[in-house]
Amino acid sequence: MAETEWLFVALGMAAFFAGVVDAVVGGGGLIQIPALFSAFPGASPATLFGTNKLSSVVGTTSAAIQYGRRVAIPWRVTLPGAVAAFIGSWFGAKTVAYLSPELLRPLVLGLLIIVAIYTFRRKDFGTGGDQLPDGRRPVMLALAIGAVIGFYDGFFGPGTGSFLIFLFVRFLGMDFLRASVSAKILNVATNVAAIAFFALSVELLWKVAGVMALCNLSGALLGSRLAIRHGAGFVRKMFLGVLCVLIGKMGYDLLLRLH
Repeated sequence: MAETEWLFVALGMAAFFAGVVDAVVGGGGLIQIPALFSAFPGASPATLFGTNKLSSVVGTTSAAIQYGRRVAIPWRVTLPGAVAAFIGSWFGAKTVAYLSPELLRPLVLGLLIIVAIYTFRRKDFGTGGDQLPDGRRPVMLALAIGAVIGFYDGFFGPGTGSFLIFLFVRFLGMDFLRASVSAKILNVATNVAAIAFFALSVELLWKVAGVMALCNLSGALLGSRLAIRHGAGFVRKMFLGVLCVLIGKMGYDLLLRLH
C-alpha cells in the first residue's frame, strides 16, 4: 500500500474514533486535530482546523439526527441557542486574526478542572429527569450559552461539547442525555459557521475531509446508539472521562510551553 493510502487509512481510523466520542459527549477534536497536524506538519493551522470542521460536522449532524429520532429535543431553548452559537462562532473565527487563541489556554484549563470537580462531587448531577421551567429565563440562558460557547468554539475550541453539556445540565436542568443532544445541535451550528469562514479565508483539504467525514459518520452512528441504549449514566461517565483527558492534554501542553 502506498504511503498516501496509509495516510488516509490512519486519518480514517482517527476520524472513526473521534466520531464515537464526539457523538456521546464531544471532544472528537482531541483525536482528529493531532492526527491532522501529524499527517500534514507543513500545512497552516487554519487549513487543518477548517478541514477538521468539515469532517466533524458530518458526524455531529448525523448524531443529532439519531438522537432526535429517539429523544425529545427541547427546541424552545435549543433553537435560539443554535442561532446564537452560529453568530458567536463566526465572530470567534474572525477574532483569531487579531488575538492568539493560546491566551485562553490557562483559563480554559482552570474552568475544565472546576467542571470536573463539580461533576465528580455531585453524584446525581445530570442523571435525573429534566423539566425546563416556564417563562423567558431558559431561552435567555440558552442564548447566552450559545453566544459565549459559540464564540469560544470559533476562536479556540477544545472542550466545546463538554462546556455545552455542563452548562445545559447546570443552568437548564437537563439530564446528560438531553444535554448531549442539545449540545450536538449547537455544535452543528458552530461548525457550519466556522466552515463558512475558513472556506472563504483559507484553502481546505477537501479530499482528506471527505474521507474523514465518511469515517466520522460511521463512528457517530455507533456512538449515538451507545448513548441512547445506555442512557444518562453512561453519558455522564464518558463526560468525566473526556474531561480528564482534556485536562491532562491541556496541562501537558501548557507545561511544555512554560519550559
